[in-house]
Amino acid sequence: MRVVVQRTKEASVTVAGEVVGQIEHGLLLLVGITHEDSEKEVDFVADKIANLRIFEDEAGKMNFSVLETGGQILSVSQFTLYGDCRKGRRPNFMAAARPEQAEPLYELFNAKLREKGLVVETGRFGAMMDVRLLNDGPVTLIVES
Repeated sequence: MRVVVQRTKEASVTVAGEVVGQIEHGLLLLVGITHEDSEKEVDFVADKIANLRIFEDEAGKMNFSVLETGGQILSVSQFTLYGDCRKGRRPNFMAAARPEQAEPLYELFNAKLREKGLVVETGRFGAMMDVRLLNDGPVTLIVES
């Protein structure tokens, strides 16, 4: 499992002109799932992201998690995170899990974040999405299982 974590002041996802997910302060998550992922990887990554100390305290030091700051999550499925660009000029997406495997794990990931008390908005799995982000910092990290 590979998740790009972007600390955000605001973010939204639009599908066919309709806003389907929107947050203010929090994290935009671009979520990629590979063939080898299971509930174990989902648990690890959800816990890591919920408790990752990447928000500043009053001294400007990264000391608070999204849970501690009352931030929200915008979670967007992103199979292209597993695009392999080492050969040729067209990415190979063979490492990305098929939708029938990826979608239940993506939904489980979002549920695990909600269980921790986070507000989680989402994009629409498998849809062509326009993602808008006002990055805070900018702070962008990659969390992998």
